[in-house]
Amino acid sequence: MASTSAALRFDEAQRIALGSIAIGLIVLGLKFAAYHFTGSVALYSDALESTINVAAAGVALFALRLSAKPADARHPYGHQKVEYLAAVFEGALILVAAMAVFHAAWGAWNNPRAMNHDPLGYGLNVLAGMINGAWCWLLISRGRKLRSPALVADGRHLLTDVLSSLGVLMALVISVLTGLHWLDPVLAGLVGVNILVSGWNLMQASFGGLMDEAAAPEELDDIRAIIGRAGEGALEAHDLRTRHSGPATFIEFHLVVPGEMRVDRAHDICDRIEAGLREAFSGAIITIHVEPENKAKHSGIVVL
Repeated sequence: MASTSAALRFDEAQRIALGSIAIGLIVLGLKFAAYHFTGSVALYSDALESTINVAAAGVALFALRLSAKPADARHPYGHQKVEYLAAVFEGALILVAAMAVFHAAWGAWNNPRAMNHDPLGYGLNVLAGMINGAWCWLLISRGRKLRSPALVADGRHLLTDVLSSLGVLMALVISVLTGLHWLDPVLAGLVGVNILVSGWNLMQASFGGLMDEAAAPEELDDIRAIIGRAGEGALEAHDLRTRHSGPATFIEFHLVVPGEMRVDRAHDICDRIEAGLREAFSGAIITIHVEPENKAKHSGIVVL
């Protein structure tokens, strides 16, 4: 049942990633059309970031397909961590886009040119931003529900694009009203800074998964509560350790039982605890080390 649920989760994540590529191509076309009609280097920078969006969506799809492969002899813990590597790669792509934007902004600053304030160009950019905003919300919300770092990373990247597009449009309107044409390359430079910060934050967040960060405090509280409720018959649980690997949560701990308890009785307790944890954390991979009572530390989780 758990493996079926995990397979369905991966299938949905891959469909969303395919959708990201399609949406990215549509938005890319709209933004380059907006640049064509206006000649604004700020809108060119905005379109350039959308090129990275398409590449990032492709990387996310590749990562999801690879992470869906079952564990094998060479990778006994599965392939889920590839999603974190994909997120780091996305961050690196974003940094490359920022350098390209800075180059374009510097060229426009040194060789300024008048813009064509074509309403059609601005309208196309607004439409692209609206499409990106809706898709960004879907990526982040579904990515969190599916516990997919690749989708969440793609959504956060897209959110940066939406915010920078909004800022560019607002500032371009100010440029039109005031006649301050030097604002165009300055805006492009600010877009580059925004992209740079986004890429760095994305890479930093992915490092946590690669370094086996523990589950969030609220998740740890839930794990302790489940062990305490479901472990009736045991004495305590200690040395709880957790980590995330893509959508999988690894949970391991020591369970202390009375010294005279039969092996089959201790096994039943472990089965109850595992069932409770898997119900709360779909796809959890659980390791329980059973110990006699003389190994008790009188700390950690007291079983009710």
